Amino acid sequence: MPHLGVQMPSFTFEGVPNERMFERIVETALAAEQAGFDSFWVMDHYHQIPNVGAETEPMLEAYTLLGGVAARTSRIRLGTMVTGVTYRNPALLAKVVTTLDIVSSGRAILGIGAAWNESESRAYGYDWPPTAERFERLEDALQICRGMLTQERTTFHGKRHGVDGAISAPQPVQPGGPKIMIGGGGERKTLRLTARYADMWNGFGTVDEIRHKLDVLQQHCRDVDRDPSEIVKTRLGTPVTEPDIVEVSRPFFEEAGLDGMVYGASRGATPEDVSQAGRALRSAFG
Repeated sequence: MPHLGVQMPSFTFEGVPNERMFERIVETALAAEQAGFDSFWVMDHYHQIPNVGAETEPMLEAYTLLGGVAARTSRIRLGTMVTGVTYRNPALLAKVVTTLDIVSSGRAILGIGAAWNESESRAYGYDWPPTAERFERLEDALQICRGMLTQERTTFHGKRHGVDGAISAPQPVQPGGPKIMIGGGGERKTLRLTARYADMWNGFGTVDEIRHKLDVLQQHCRDVDRDPSEIVKTRLGTPVTEPDIVEVSRPFFEEAGLDGMVYGASRGATPEDVSQAGRALRSAFG
């Protein structure tokens, strides 16, 4: 059975005041849960991103929001698509994701990537290191988070981050800790880290581009003696009409060889739109 997720990229709802914003988000998450989606995702940004809307549009802090959604849902898994590694100390991130797992009774997913939004980072006063350093931070964070999500005390010293006897109590509800998803398609670094450390991968692109990325990922898995079928491989896409939701998605399952998809809800999508998408996808793909 494919993994089907829904991402909510915008909190701009016509006619919905700020005091009703969270209720609208919850209504959408509940619609996704009831329609059979496996996971519900929000972006980890502080400004709205250019391909969705104006940077001054509403944007909520991801993990605070997911904690609230966790308290109002019961089945759907919850994560960020994806956490920028430069935005939080990795040990704090592990504690935040553990807390989400406790609040949700075992439904957290840790989505993480090397970060890309320089203007947002500088606006908020975050360091913006070169690309190579951001990937070193990502690899350190993956190891620190894996340690803290699976054991009560972690010591690790990497190139950019370290912890000395960091206590992680309580431990997450999920046996073995929440799944880790890496987002991005970089072939030399992102996919190599996915092969070594991740349980899930999310990318984007055409059928041919995704097929190529999966071939590269398979080679990285062979390099570290890992079965690539252990990694759930998904694509983020935003089909609009109900026929498109199925027909645009089908080639990615049948030709590219994905294990699932994340439906990026359009700006202004209603709970009814998300419910319709979920029913169409479940009907088409089981």
